[in-house]
Amino acid sequence: MIRPSWRRWPVPLVVGTLIGVVLAAALTACAVPPPGKVASPAPPSPVSSVAEAPPLAPAKPARLEIPAIGVRTGAIVDLGLAGDGTLEVPHDAVTTGWFTGGPAPGEVGPAVLAGHVDYKKVPGVFVRLKELKAGDEALVHREDGITAVFTVYAVERHPKVSFPTEKVYGDTTGPELRLITCGGDFDSSTGNYLDNVVAFAKLTRV
Repeated sequence: MIRPSWRRWPVPLVVGTLIGVVLAAALTACAVPPPGKVASPAPPSPVSSVAEAPPLAPAKPARLEIPAIGVRTGAIVDLGLAGDGTLEVPHDAVTTGWFTGGPAPGEVGPAVLAGHVDYKKVPGVFVRLKELKAGDEALVHREDGITAVFTVYAVERHPKVSFPTEKVYGDTTGPELRLITCGGDFDSSTGNYLDNVVAFAKLTRV
């Protein structure tokens, strides 16, 4: 498998541009802290003691399953950066995207998969992300035929004003996965959700 062409963007840029979520027909964005505004990391969460699997060769993600919350996606799309520096987002409620500026799932580092919480009055693929618990599994079916199984060790909700930048997007010693969407209350005056929901997981088997 040919290694995807990507560059690792500086953490402040990634955090400042990730994840737009559309609510109803208003096409409102769910933003995180803007470029240059990096919040202090939150206290670390306990990490599951389950044994980690060794890293895999690079391969693009093809599909995602999260049995505990009923997620079974179609093809995962590539997400890059738009001309204005924001992250491209899936064009419908049920599609999941992979940020190609970071590792592929199974490589060392935090691979990022993003999805909508809702879109044009349709529940999004990650509408139940907040229900995940430590020990739940996310299965990433890769284009090389390998299924990378990640075990969730934390699910957190953070106000955008105190988003834990380094904790979410910083380097890791092994292969990890981040599942990200919006959450919390919706502020109709700004057209934004107030929080982000992030699931943290480690590669535990293939």
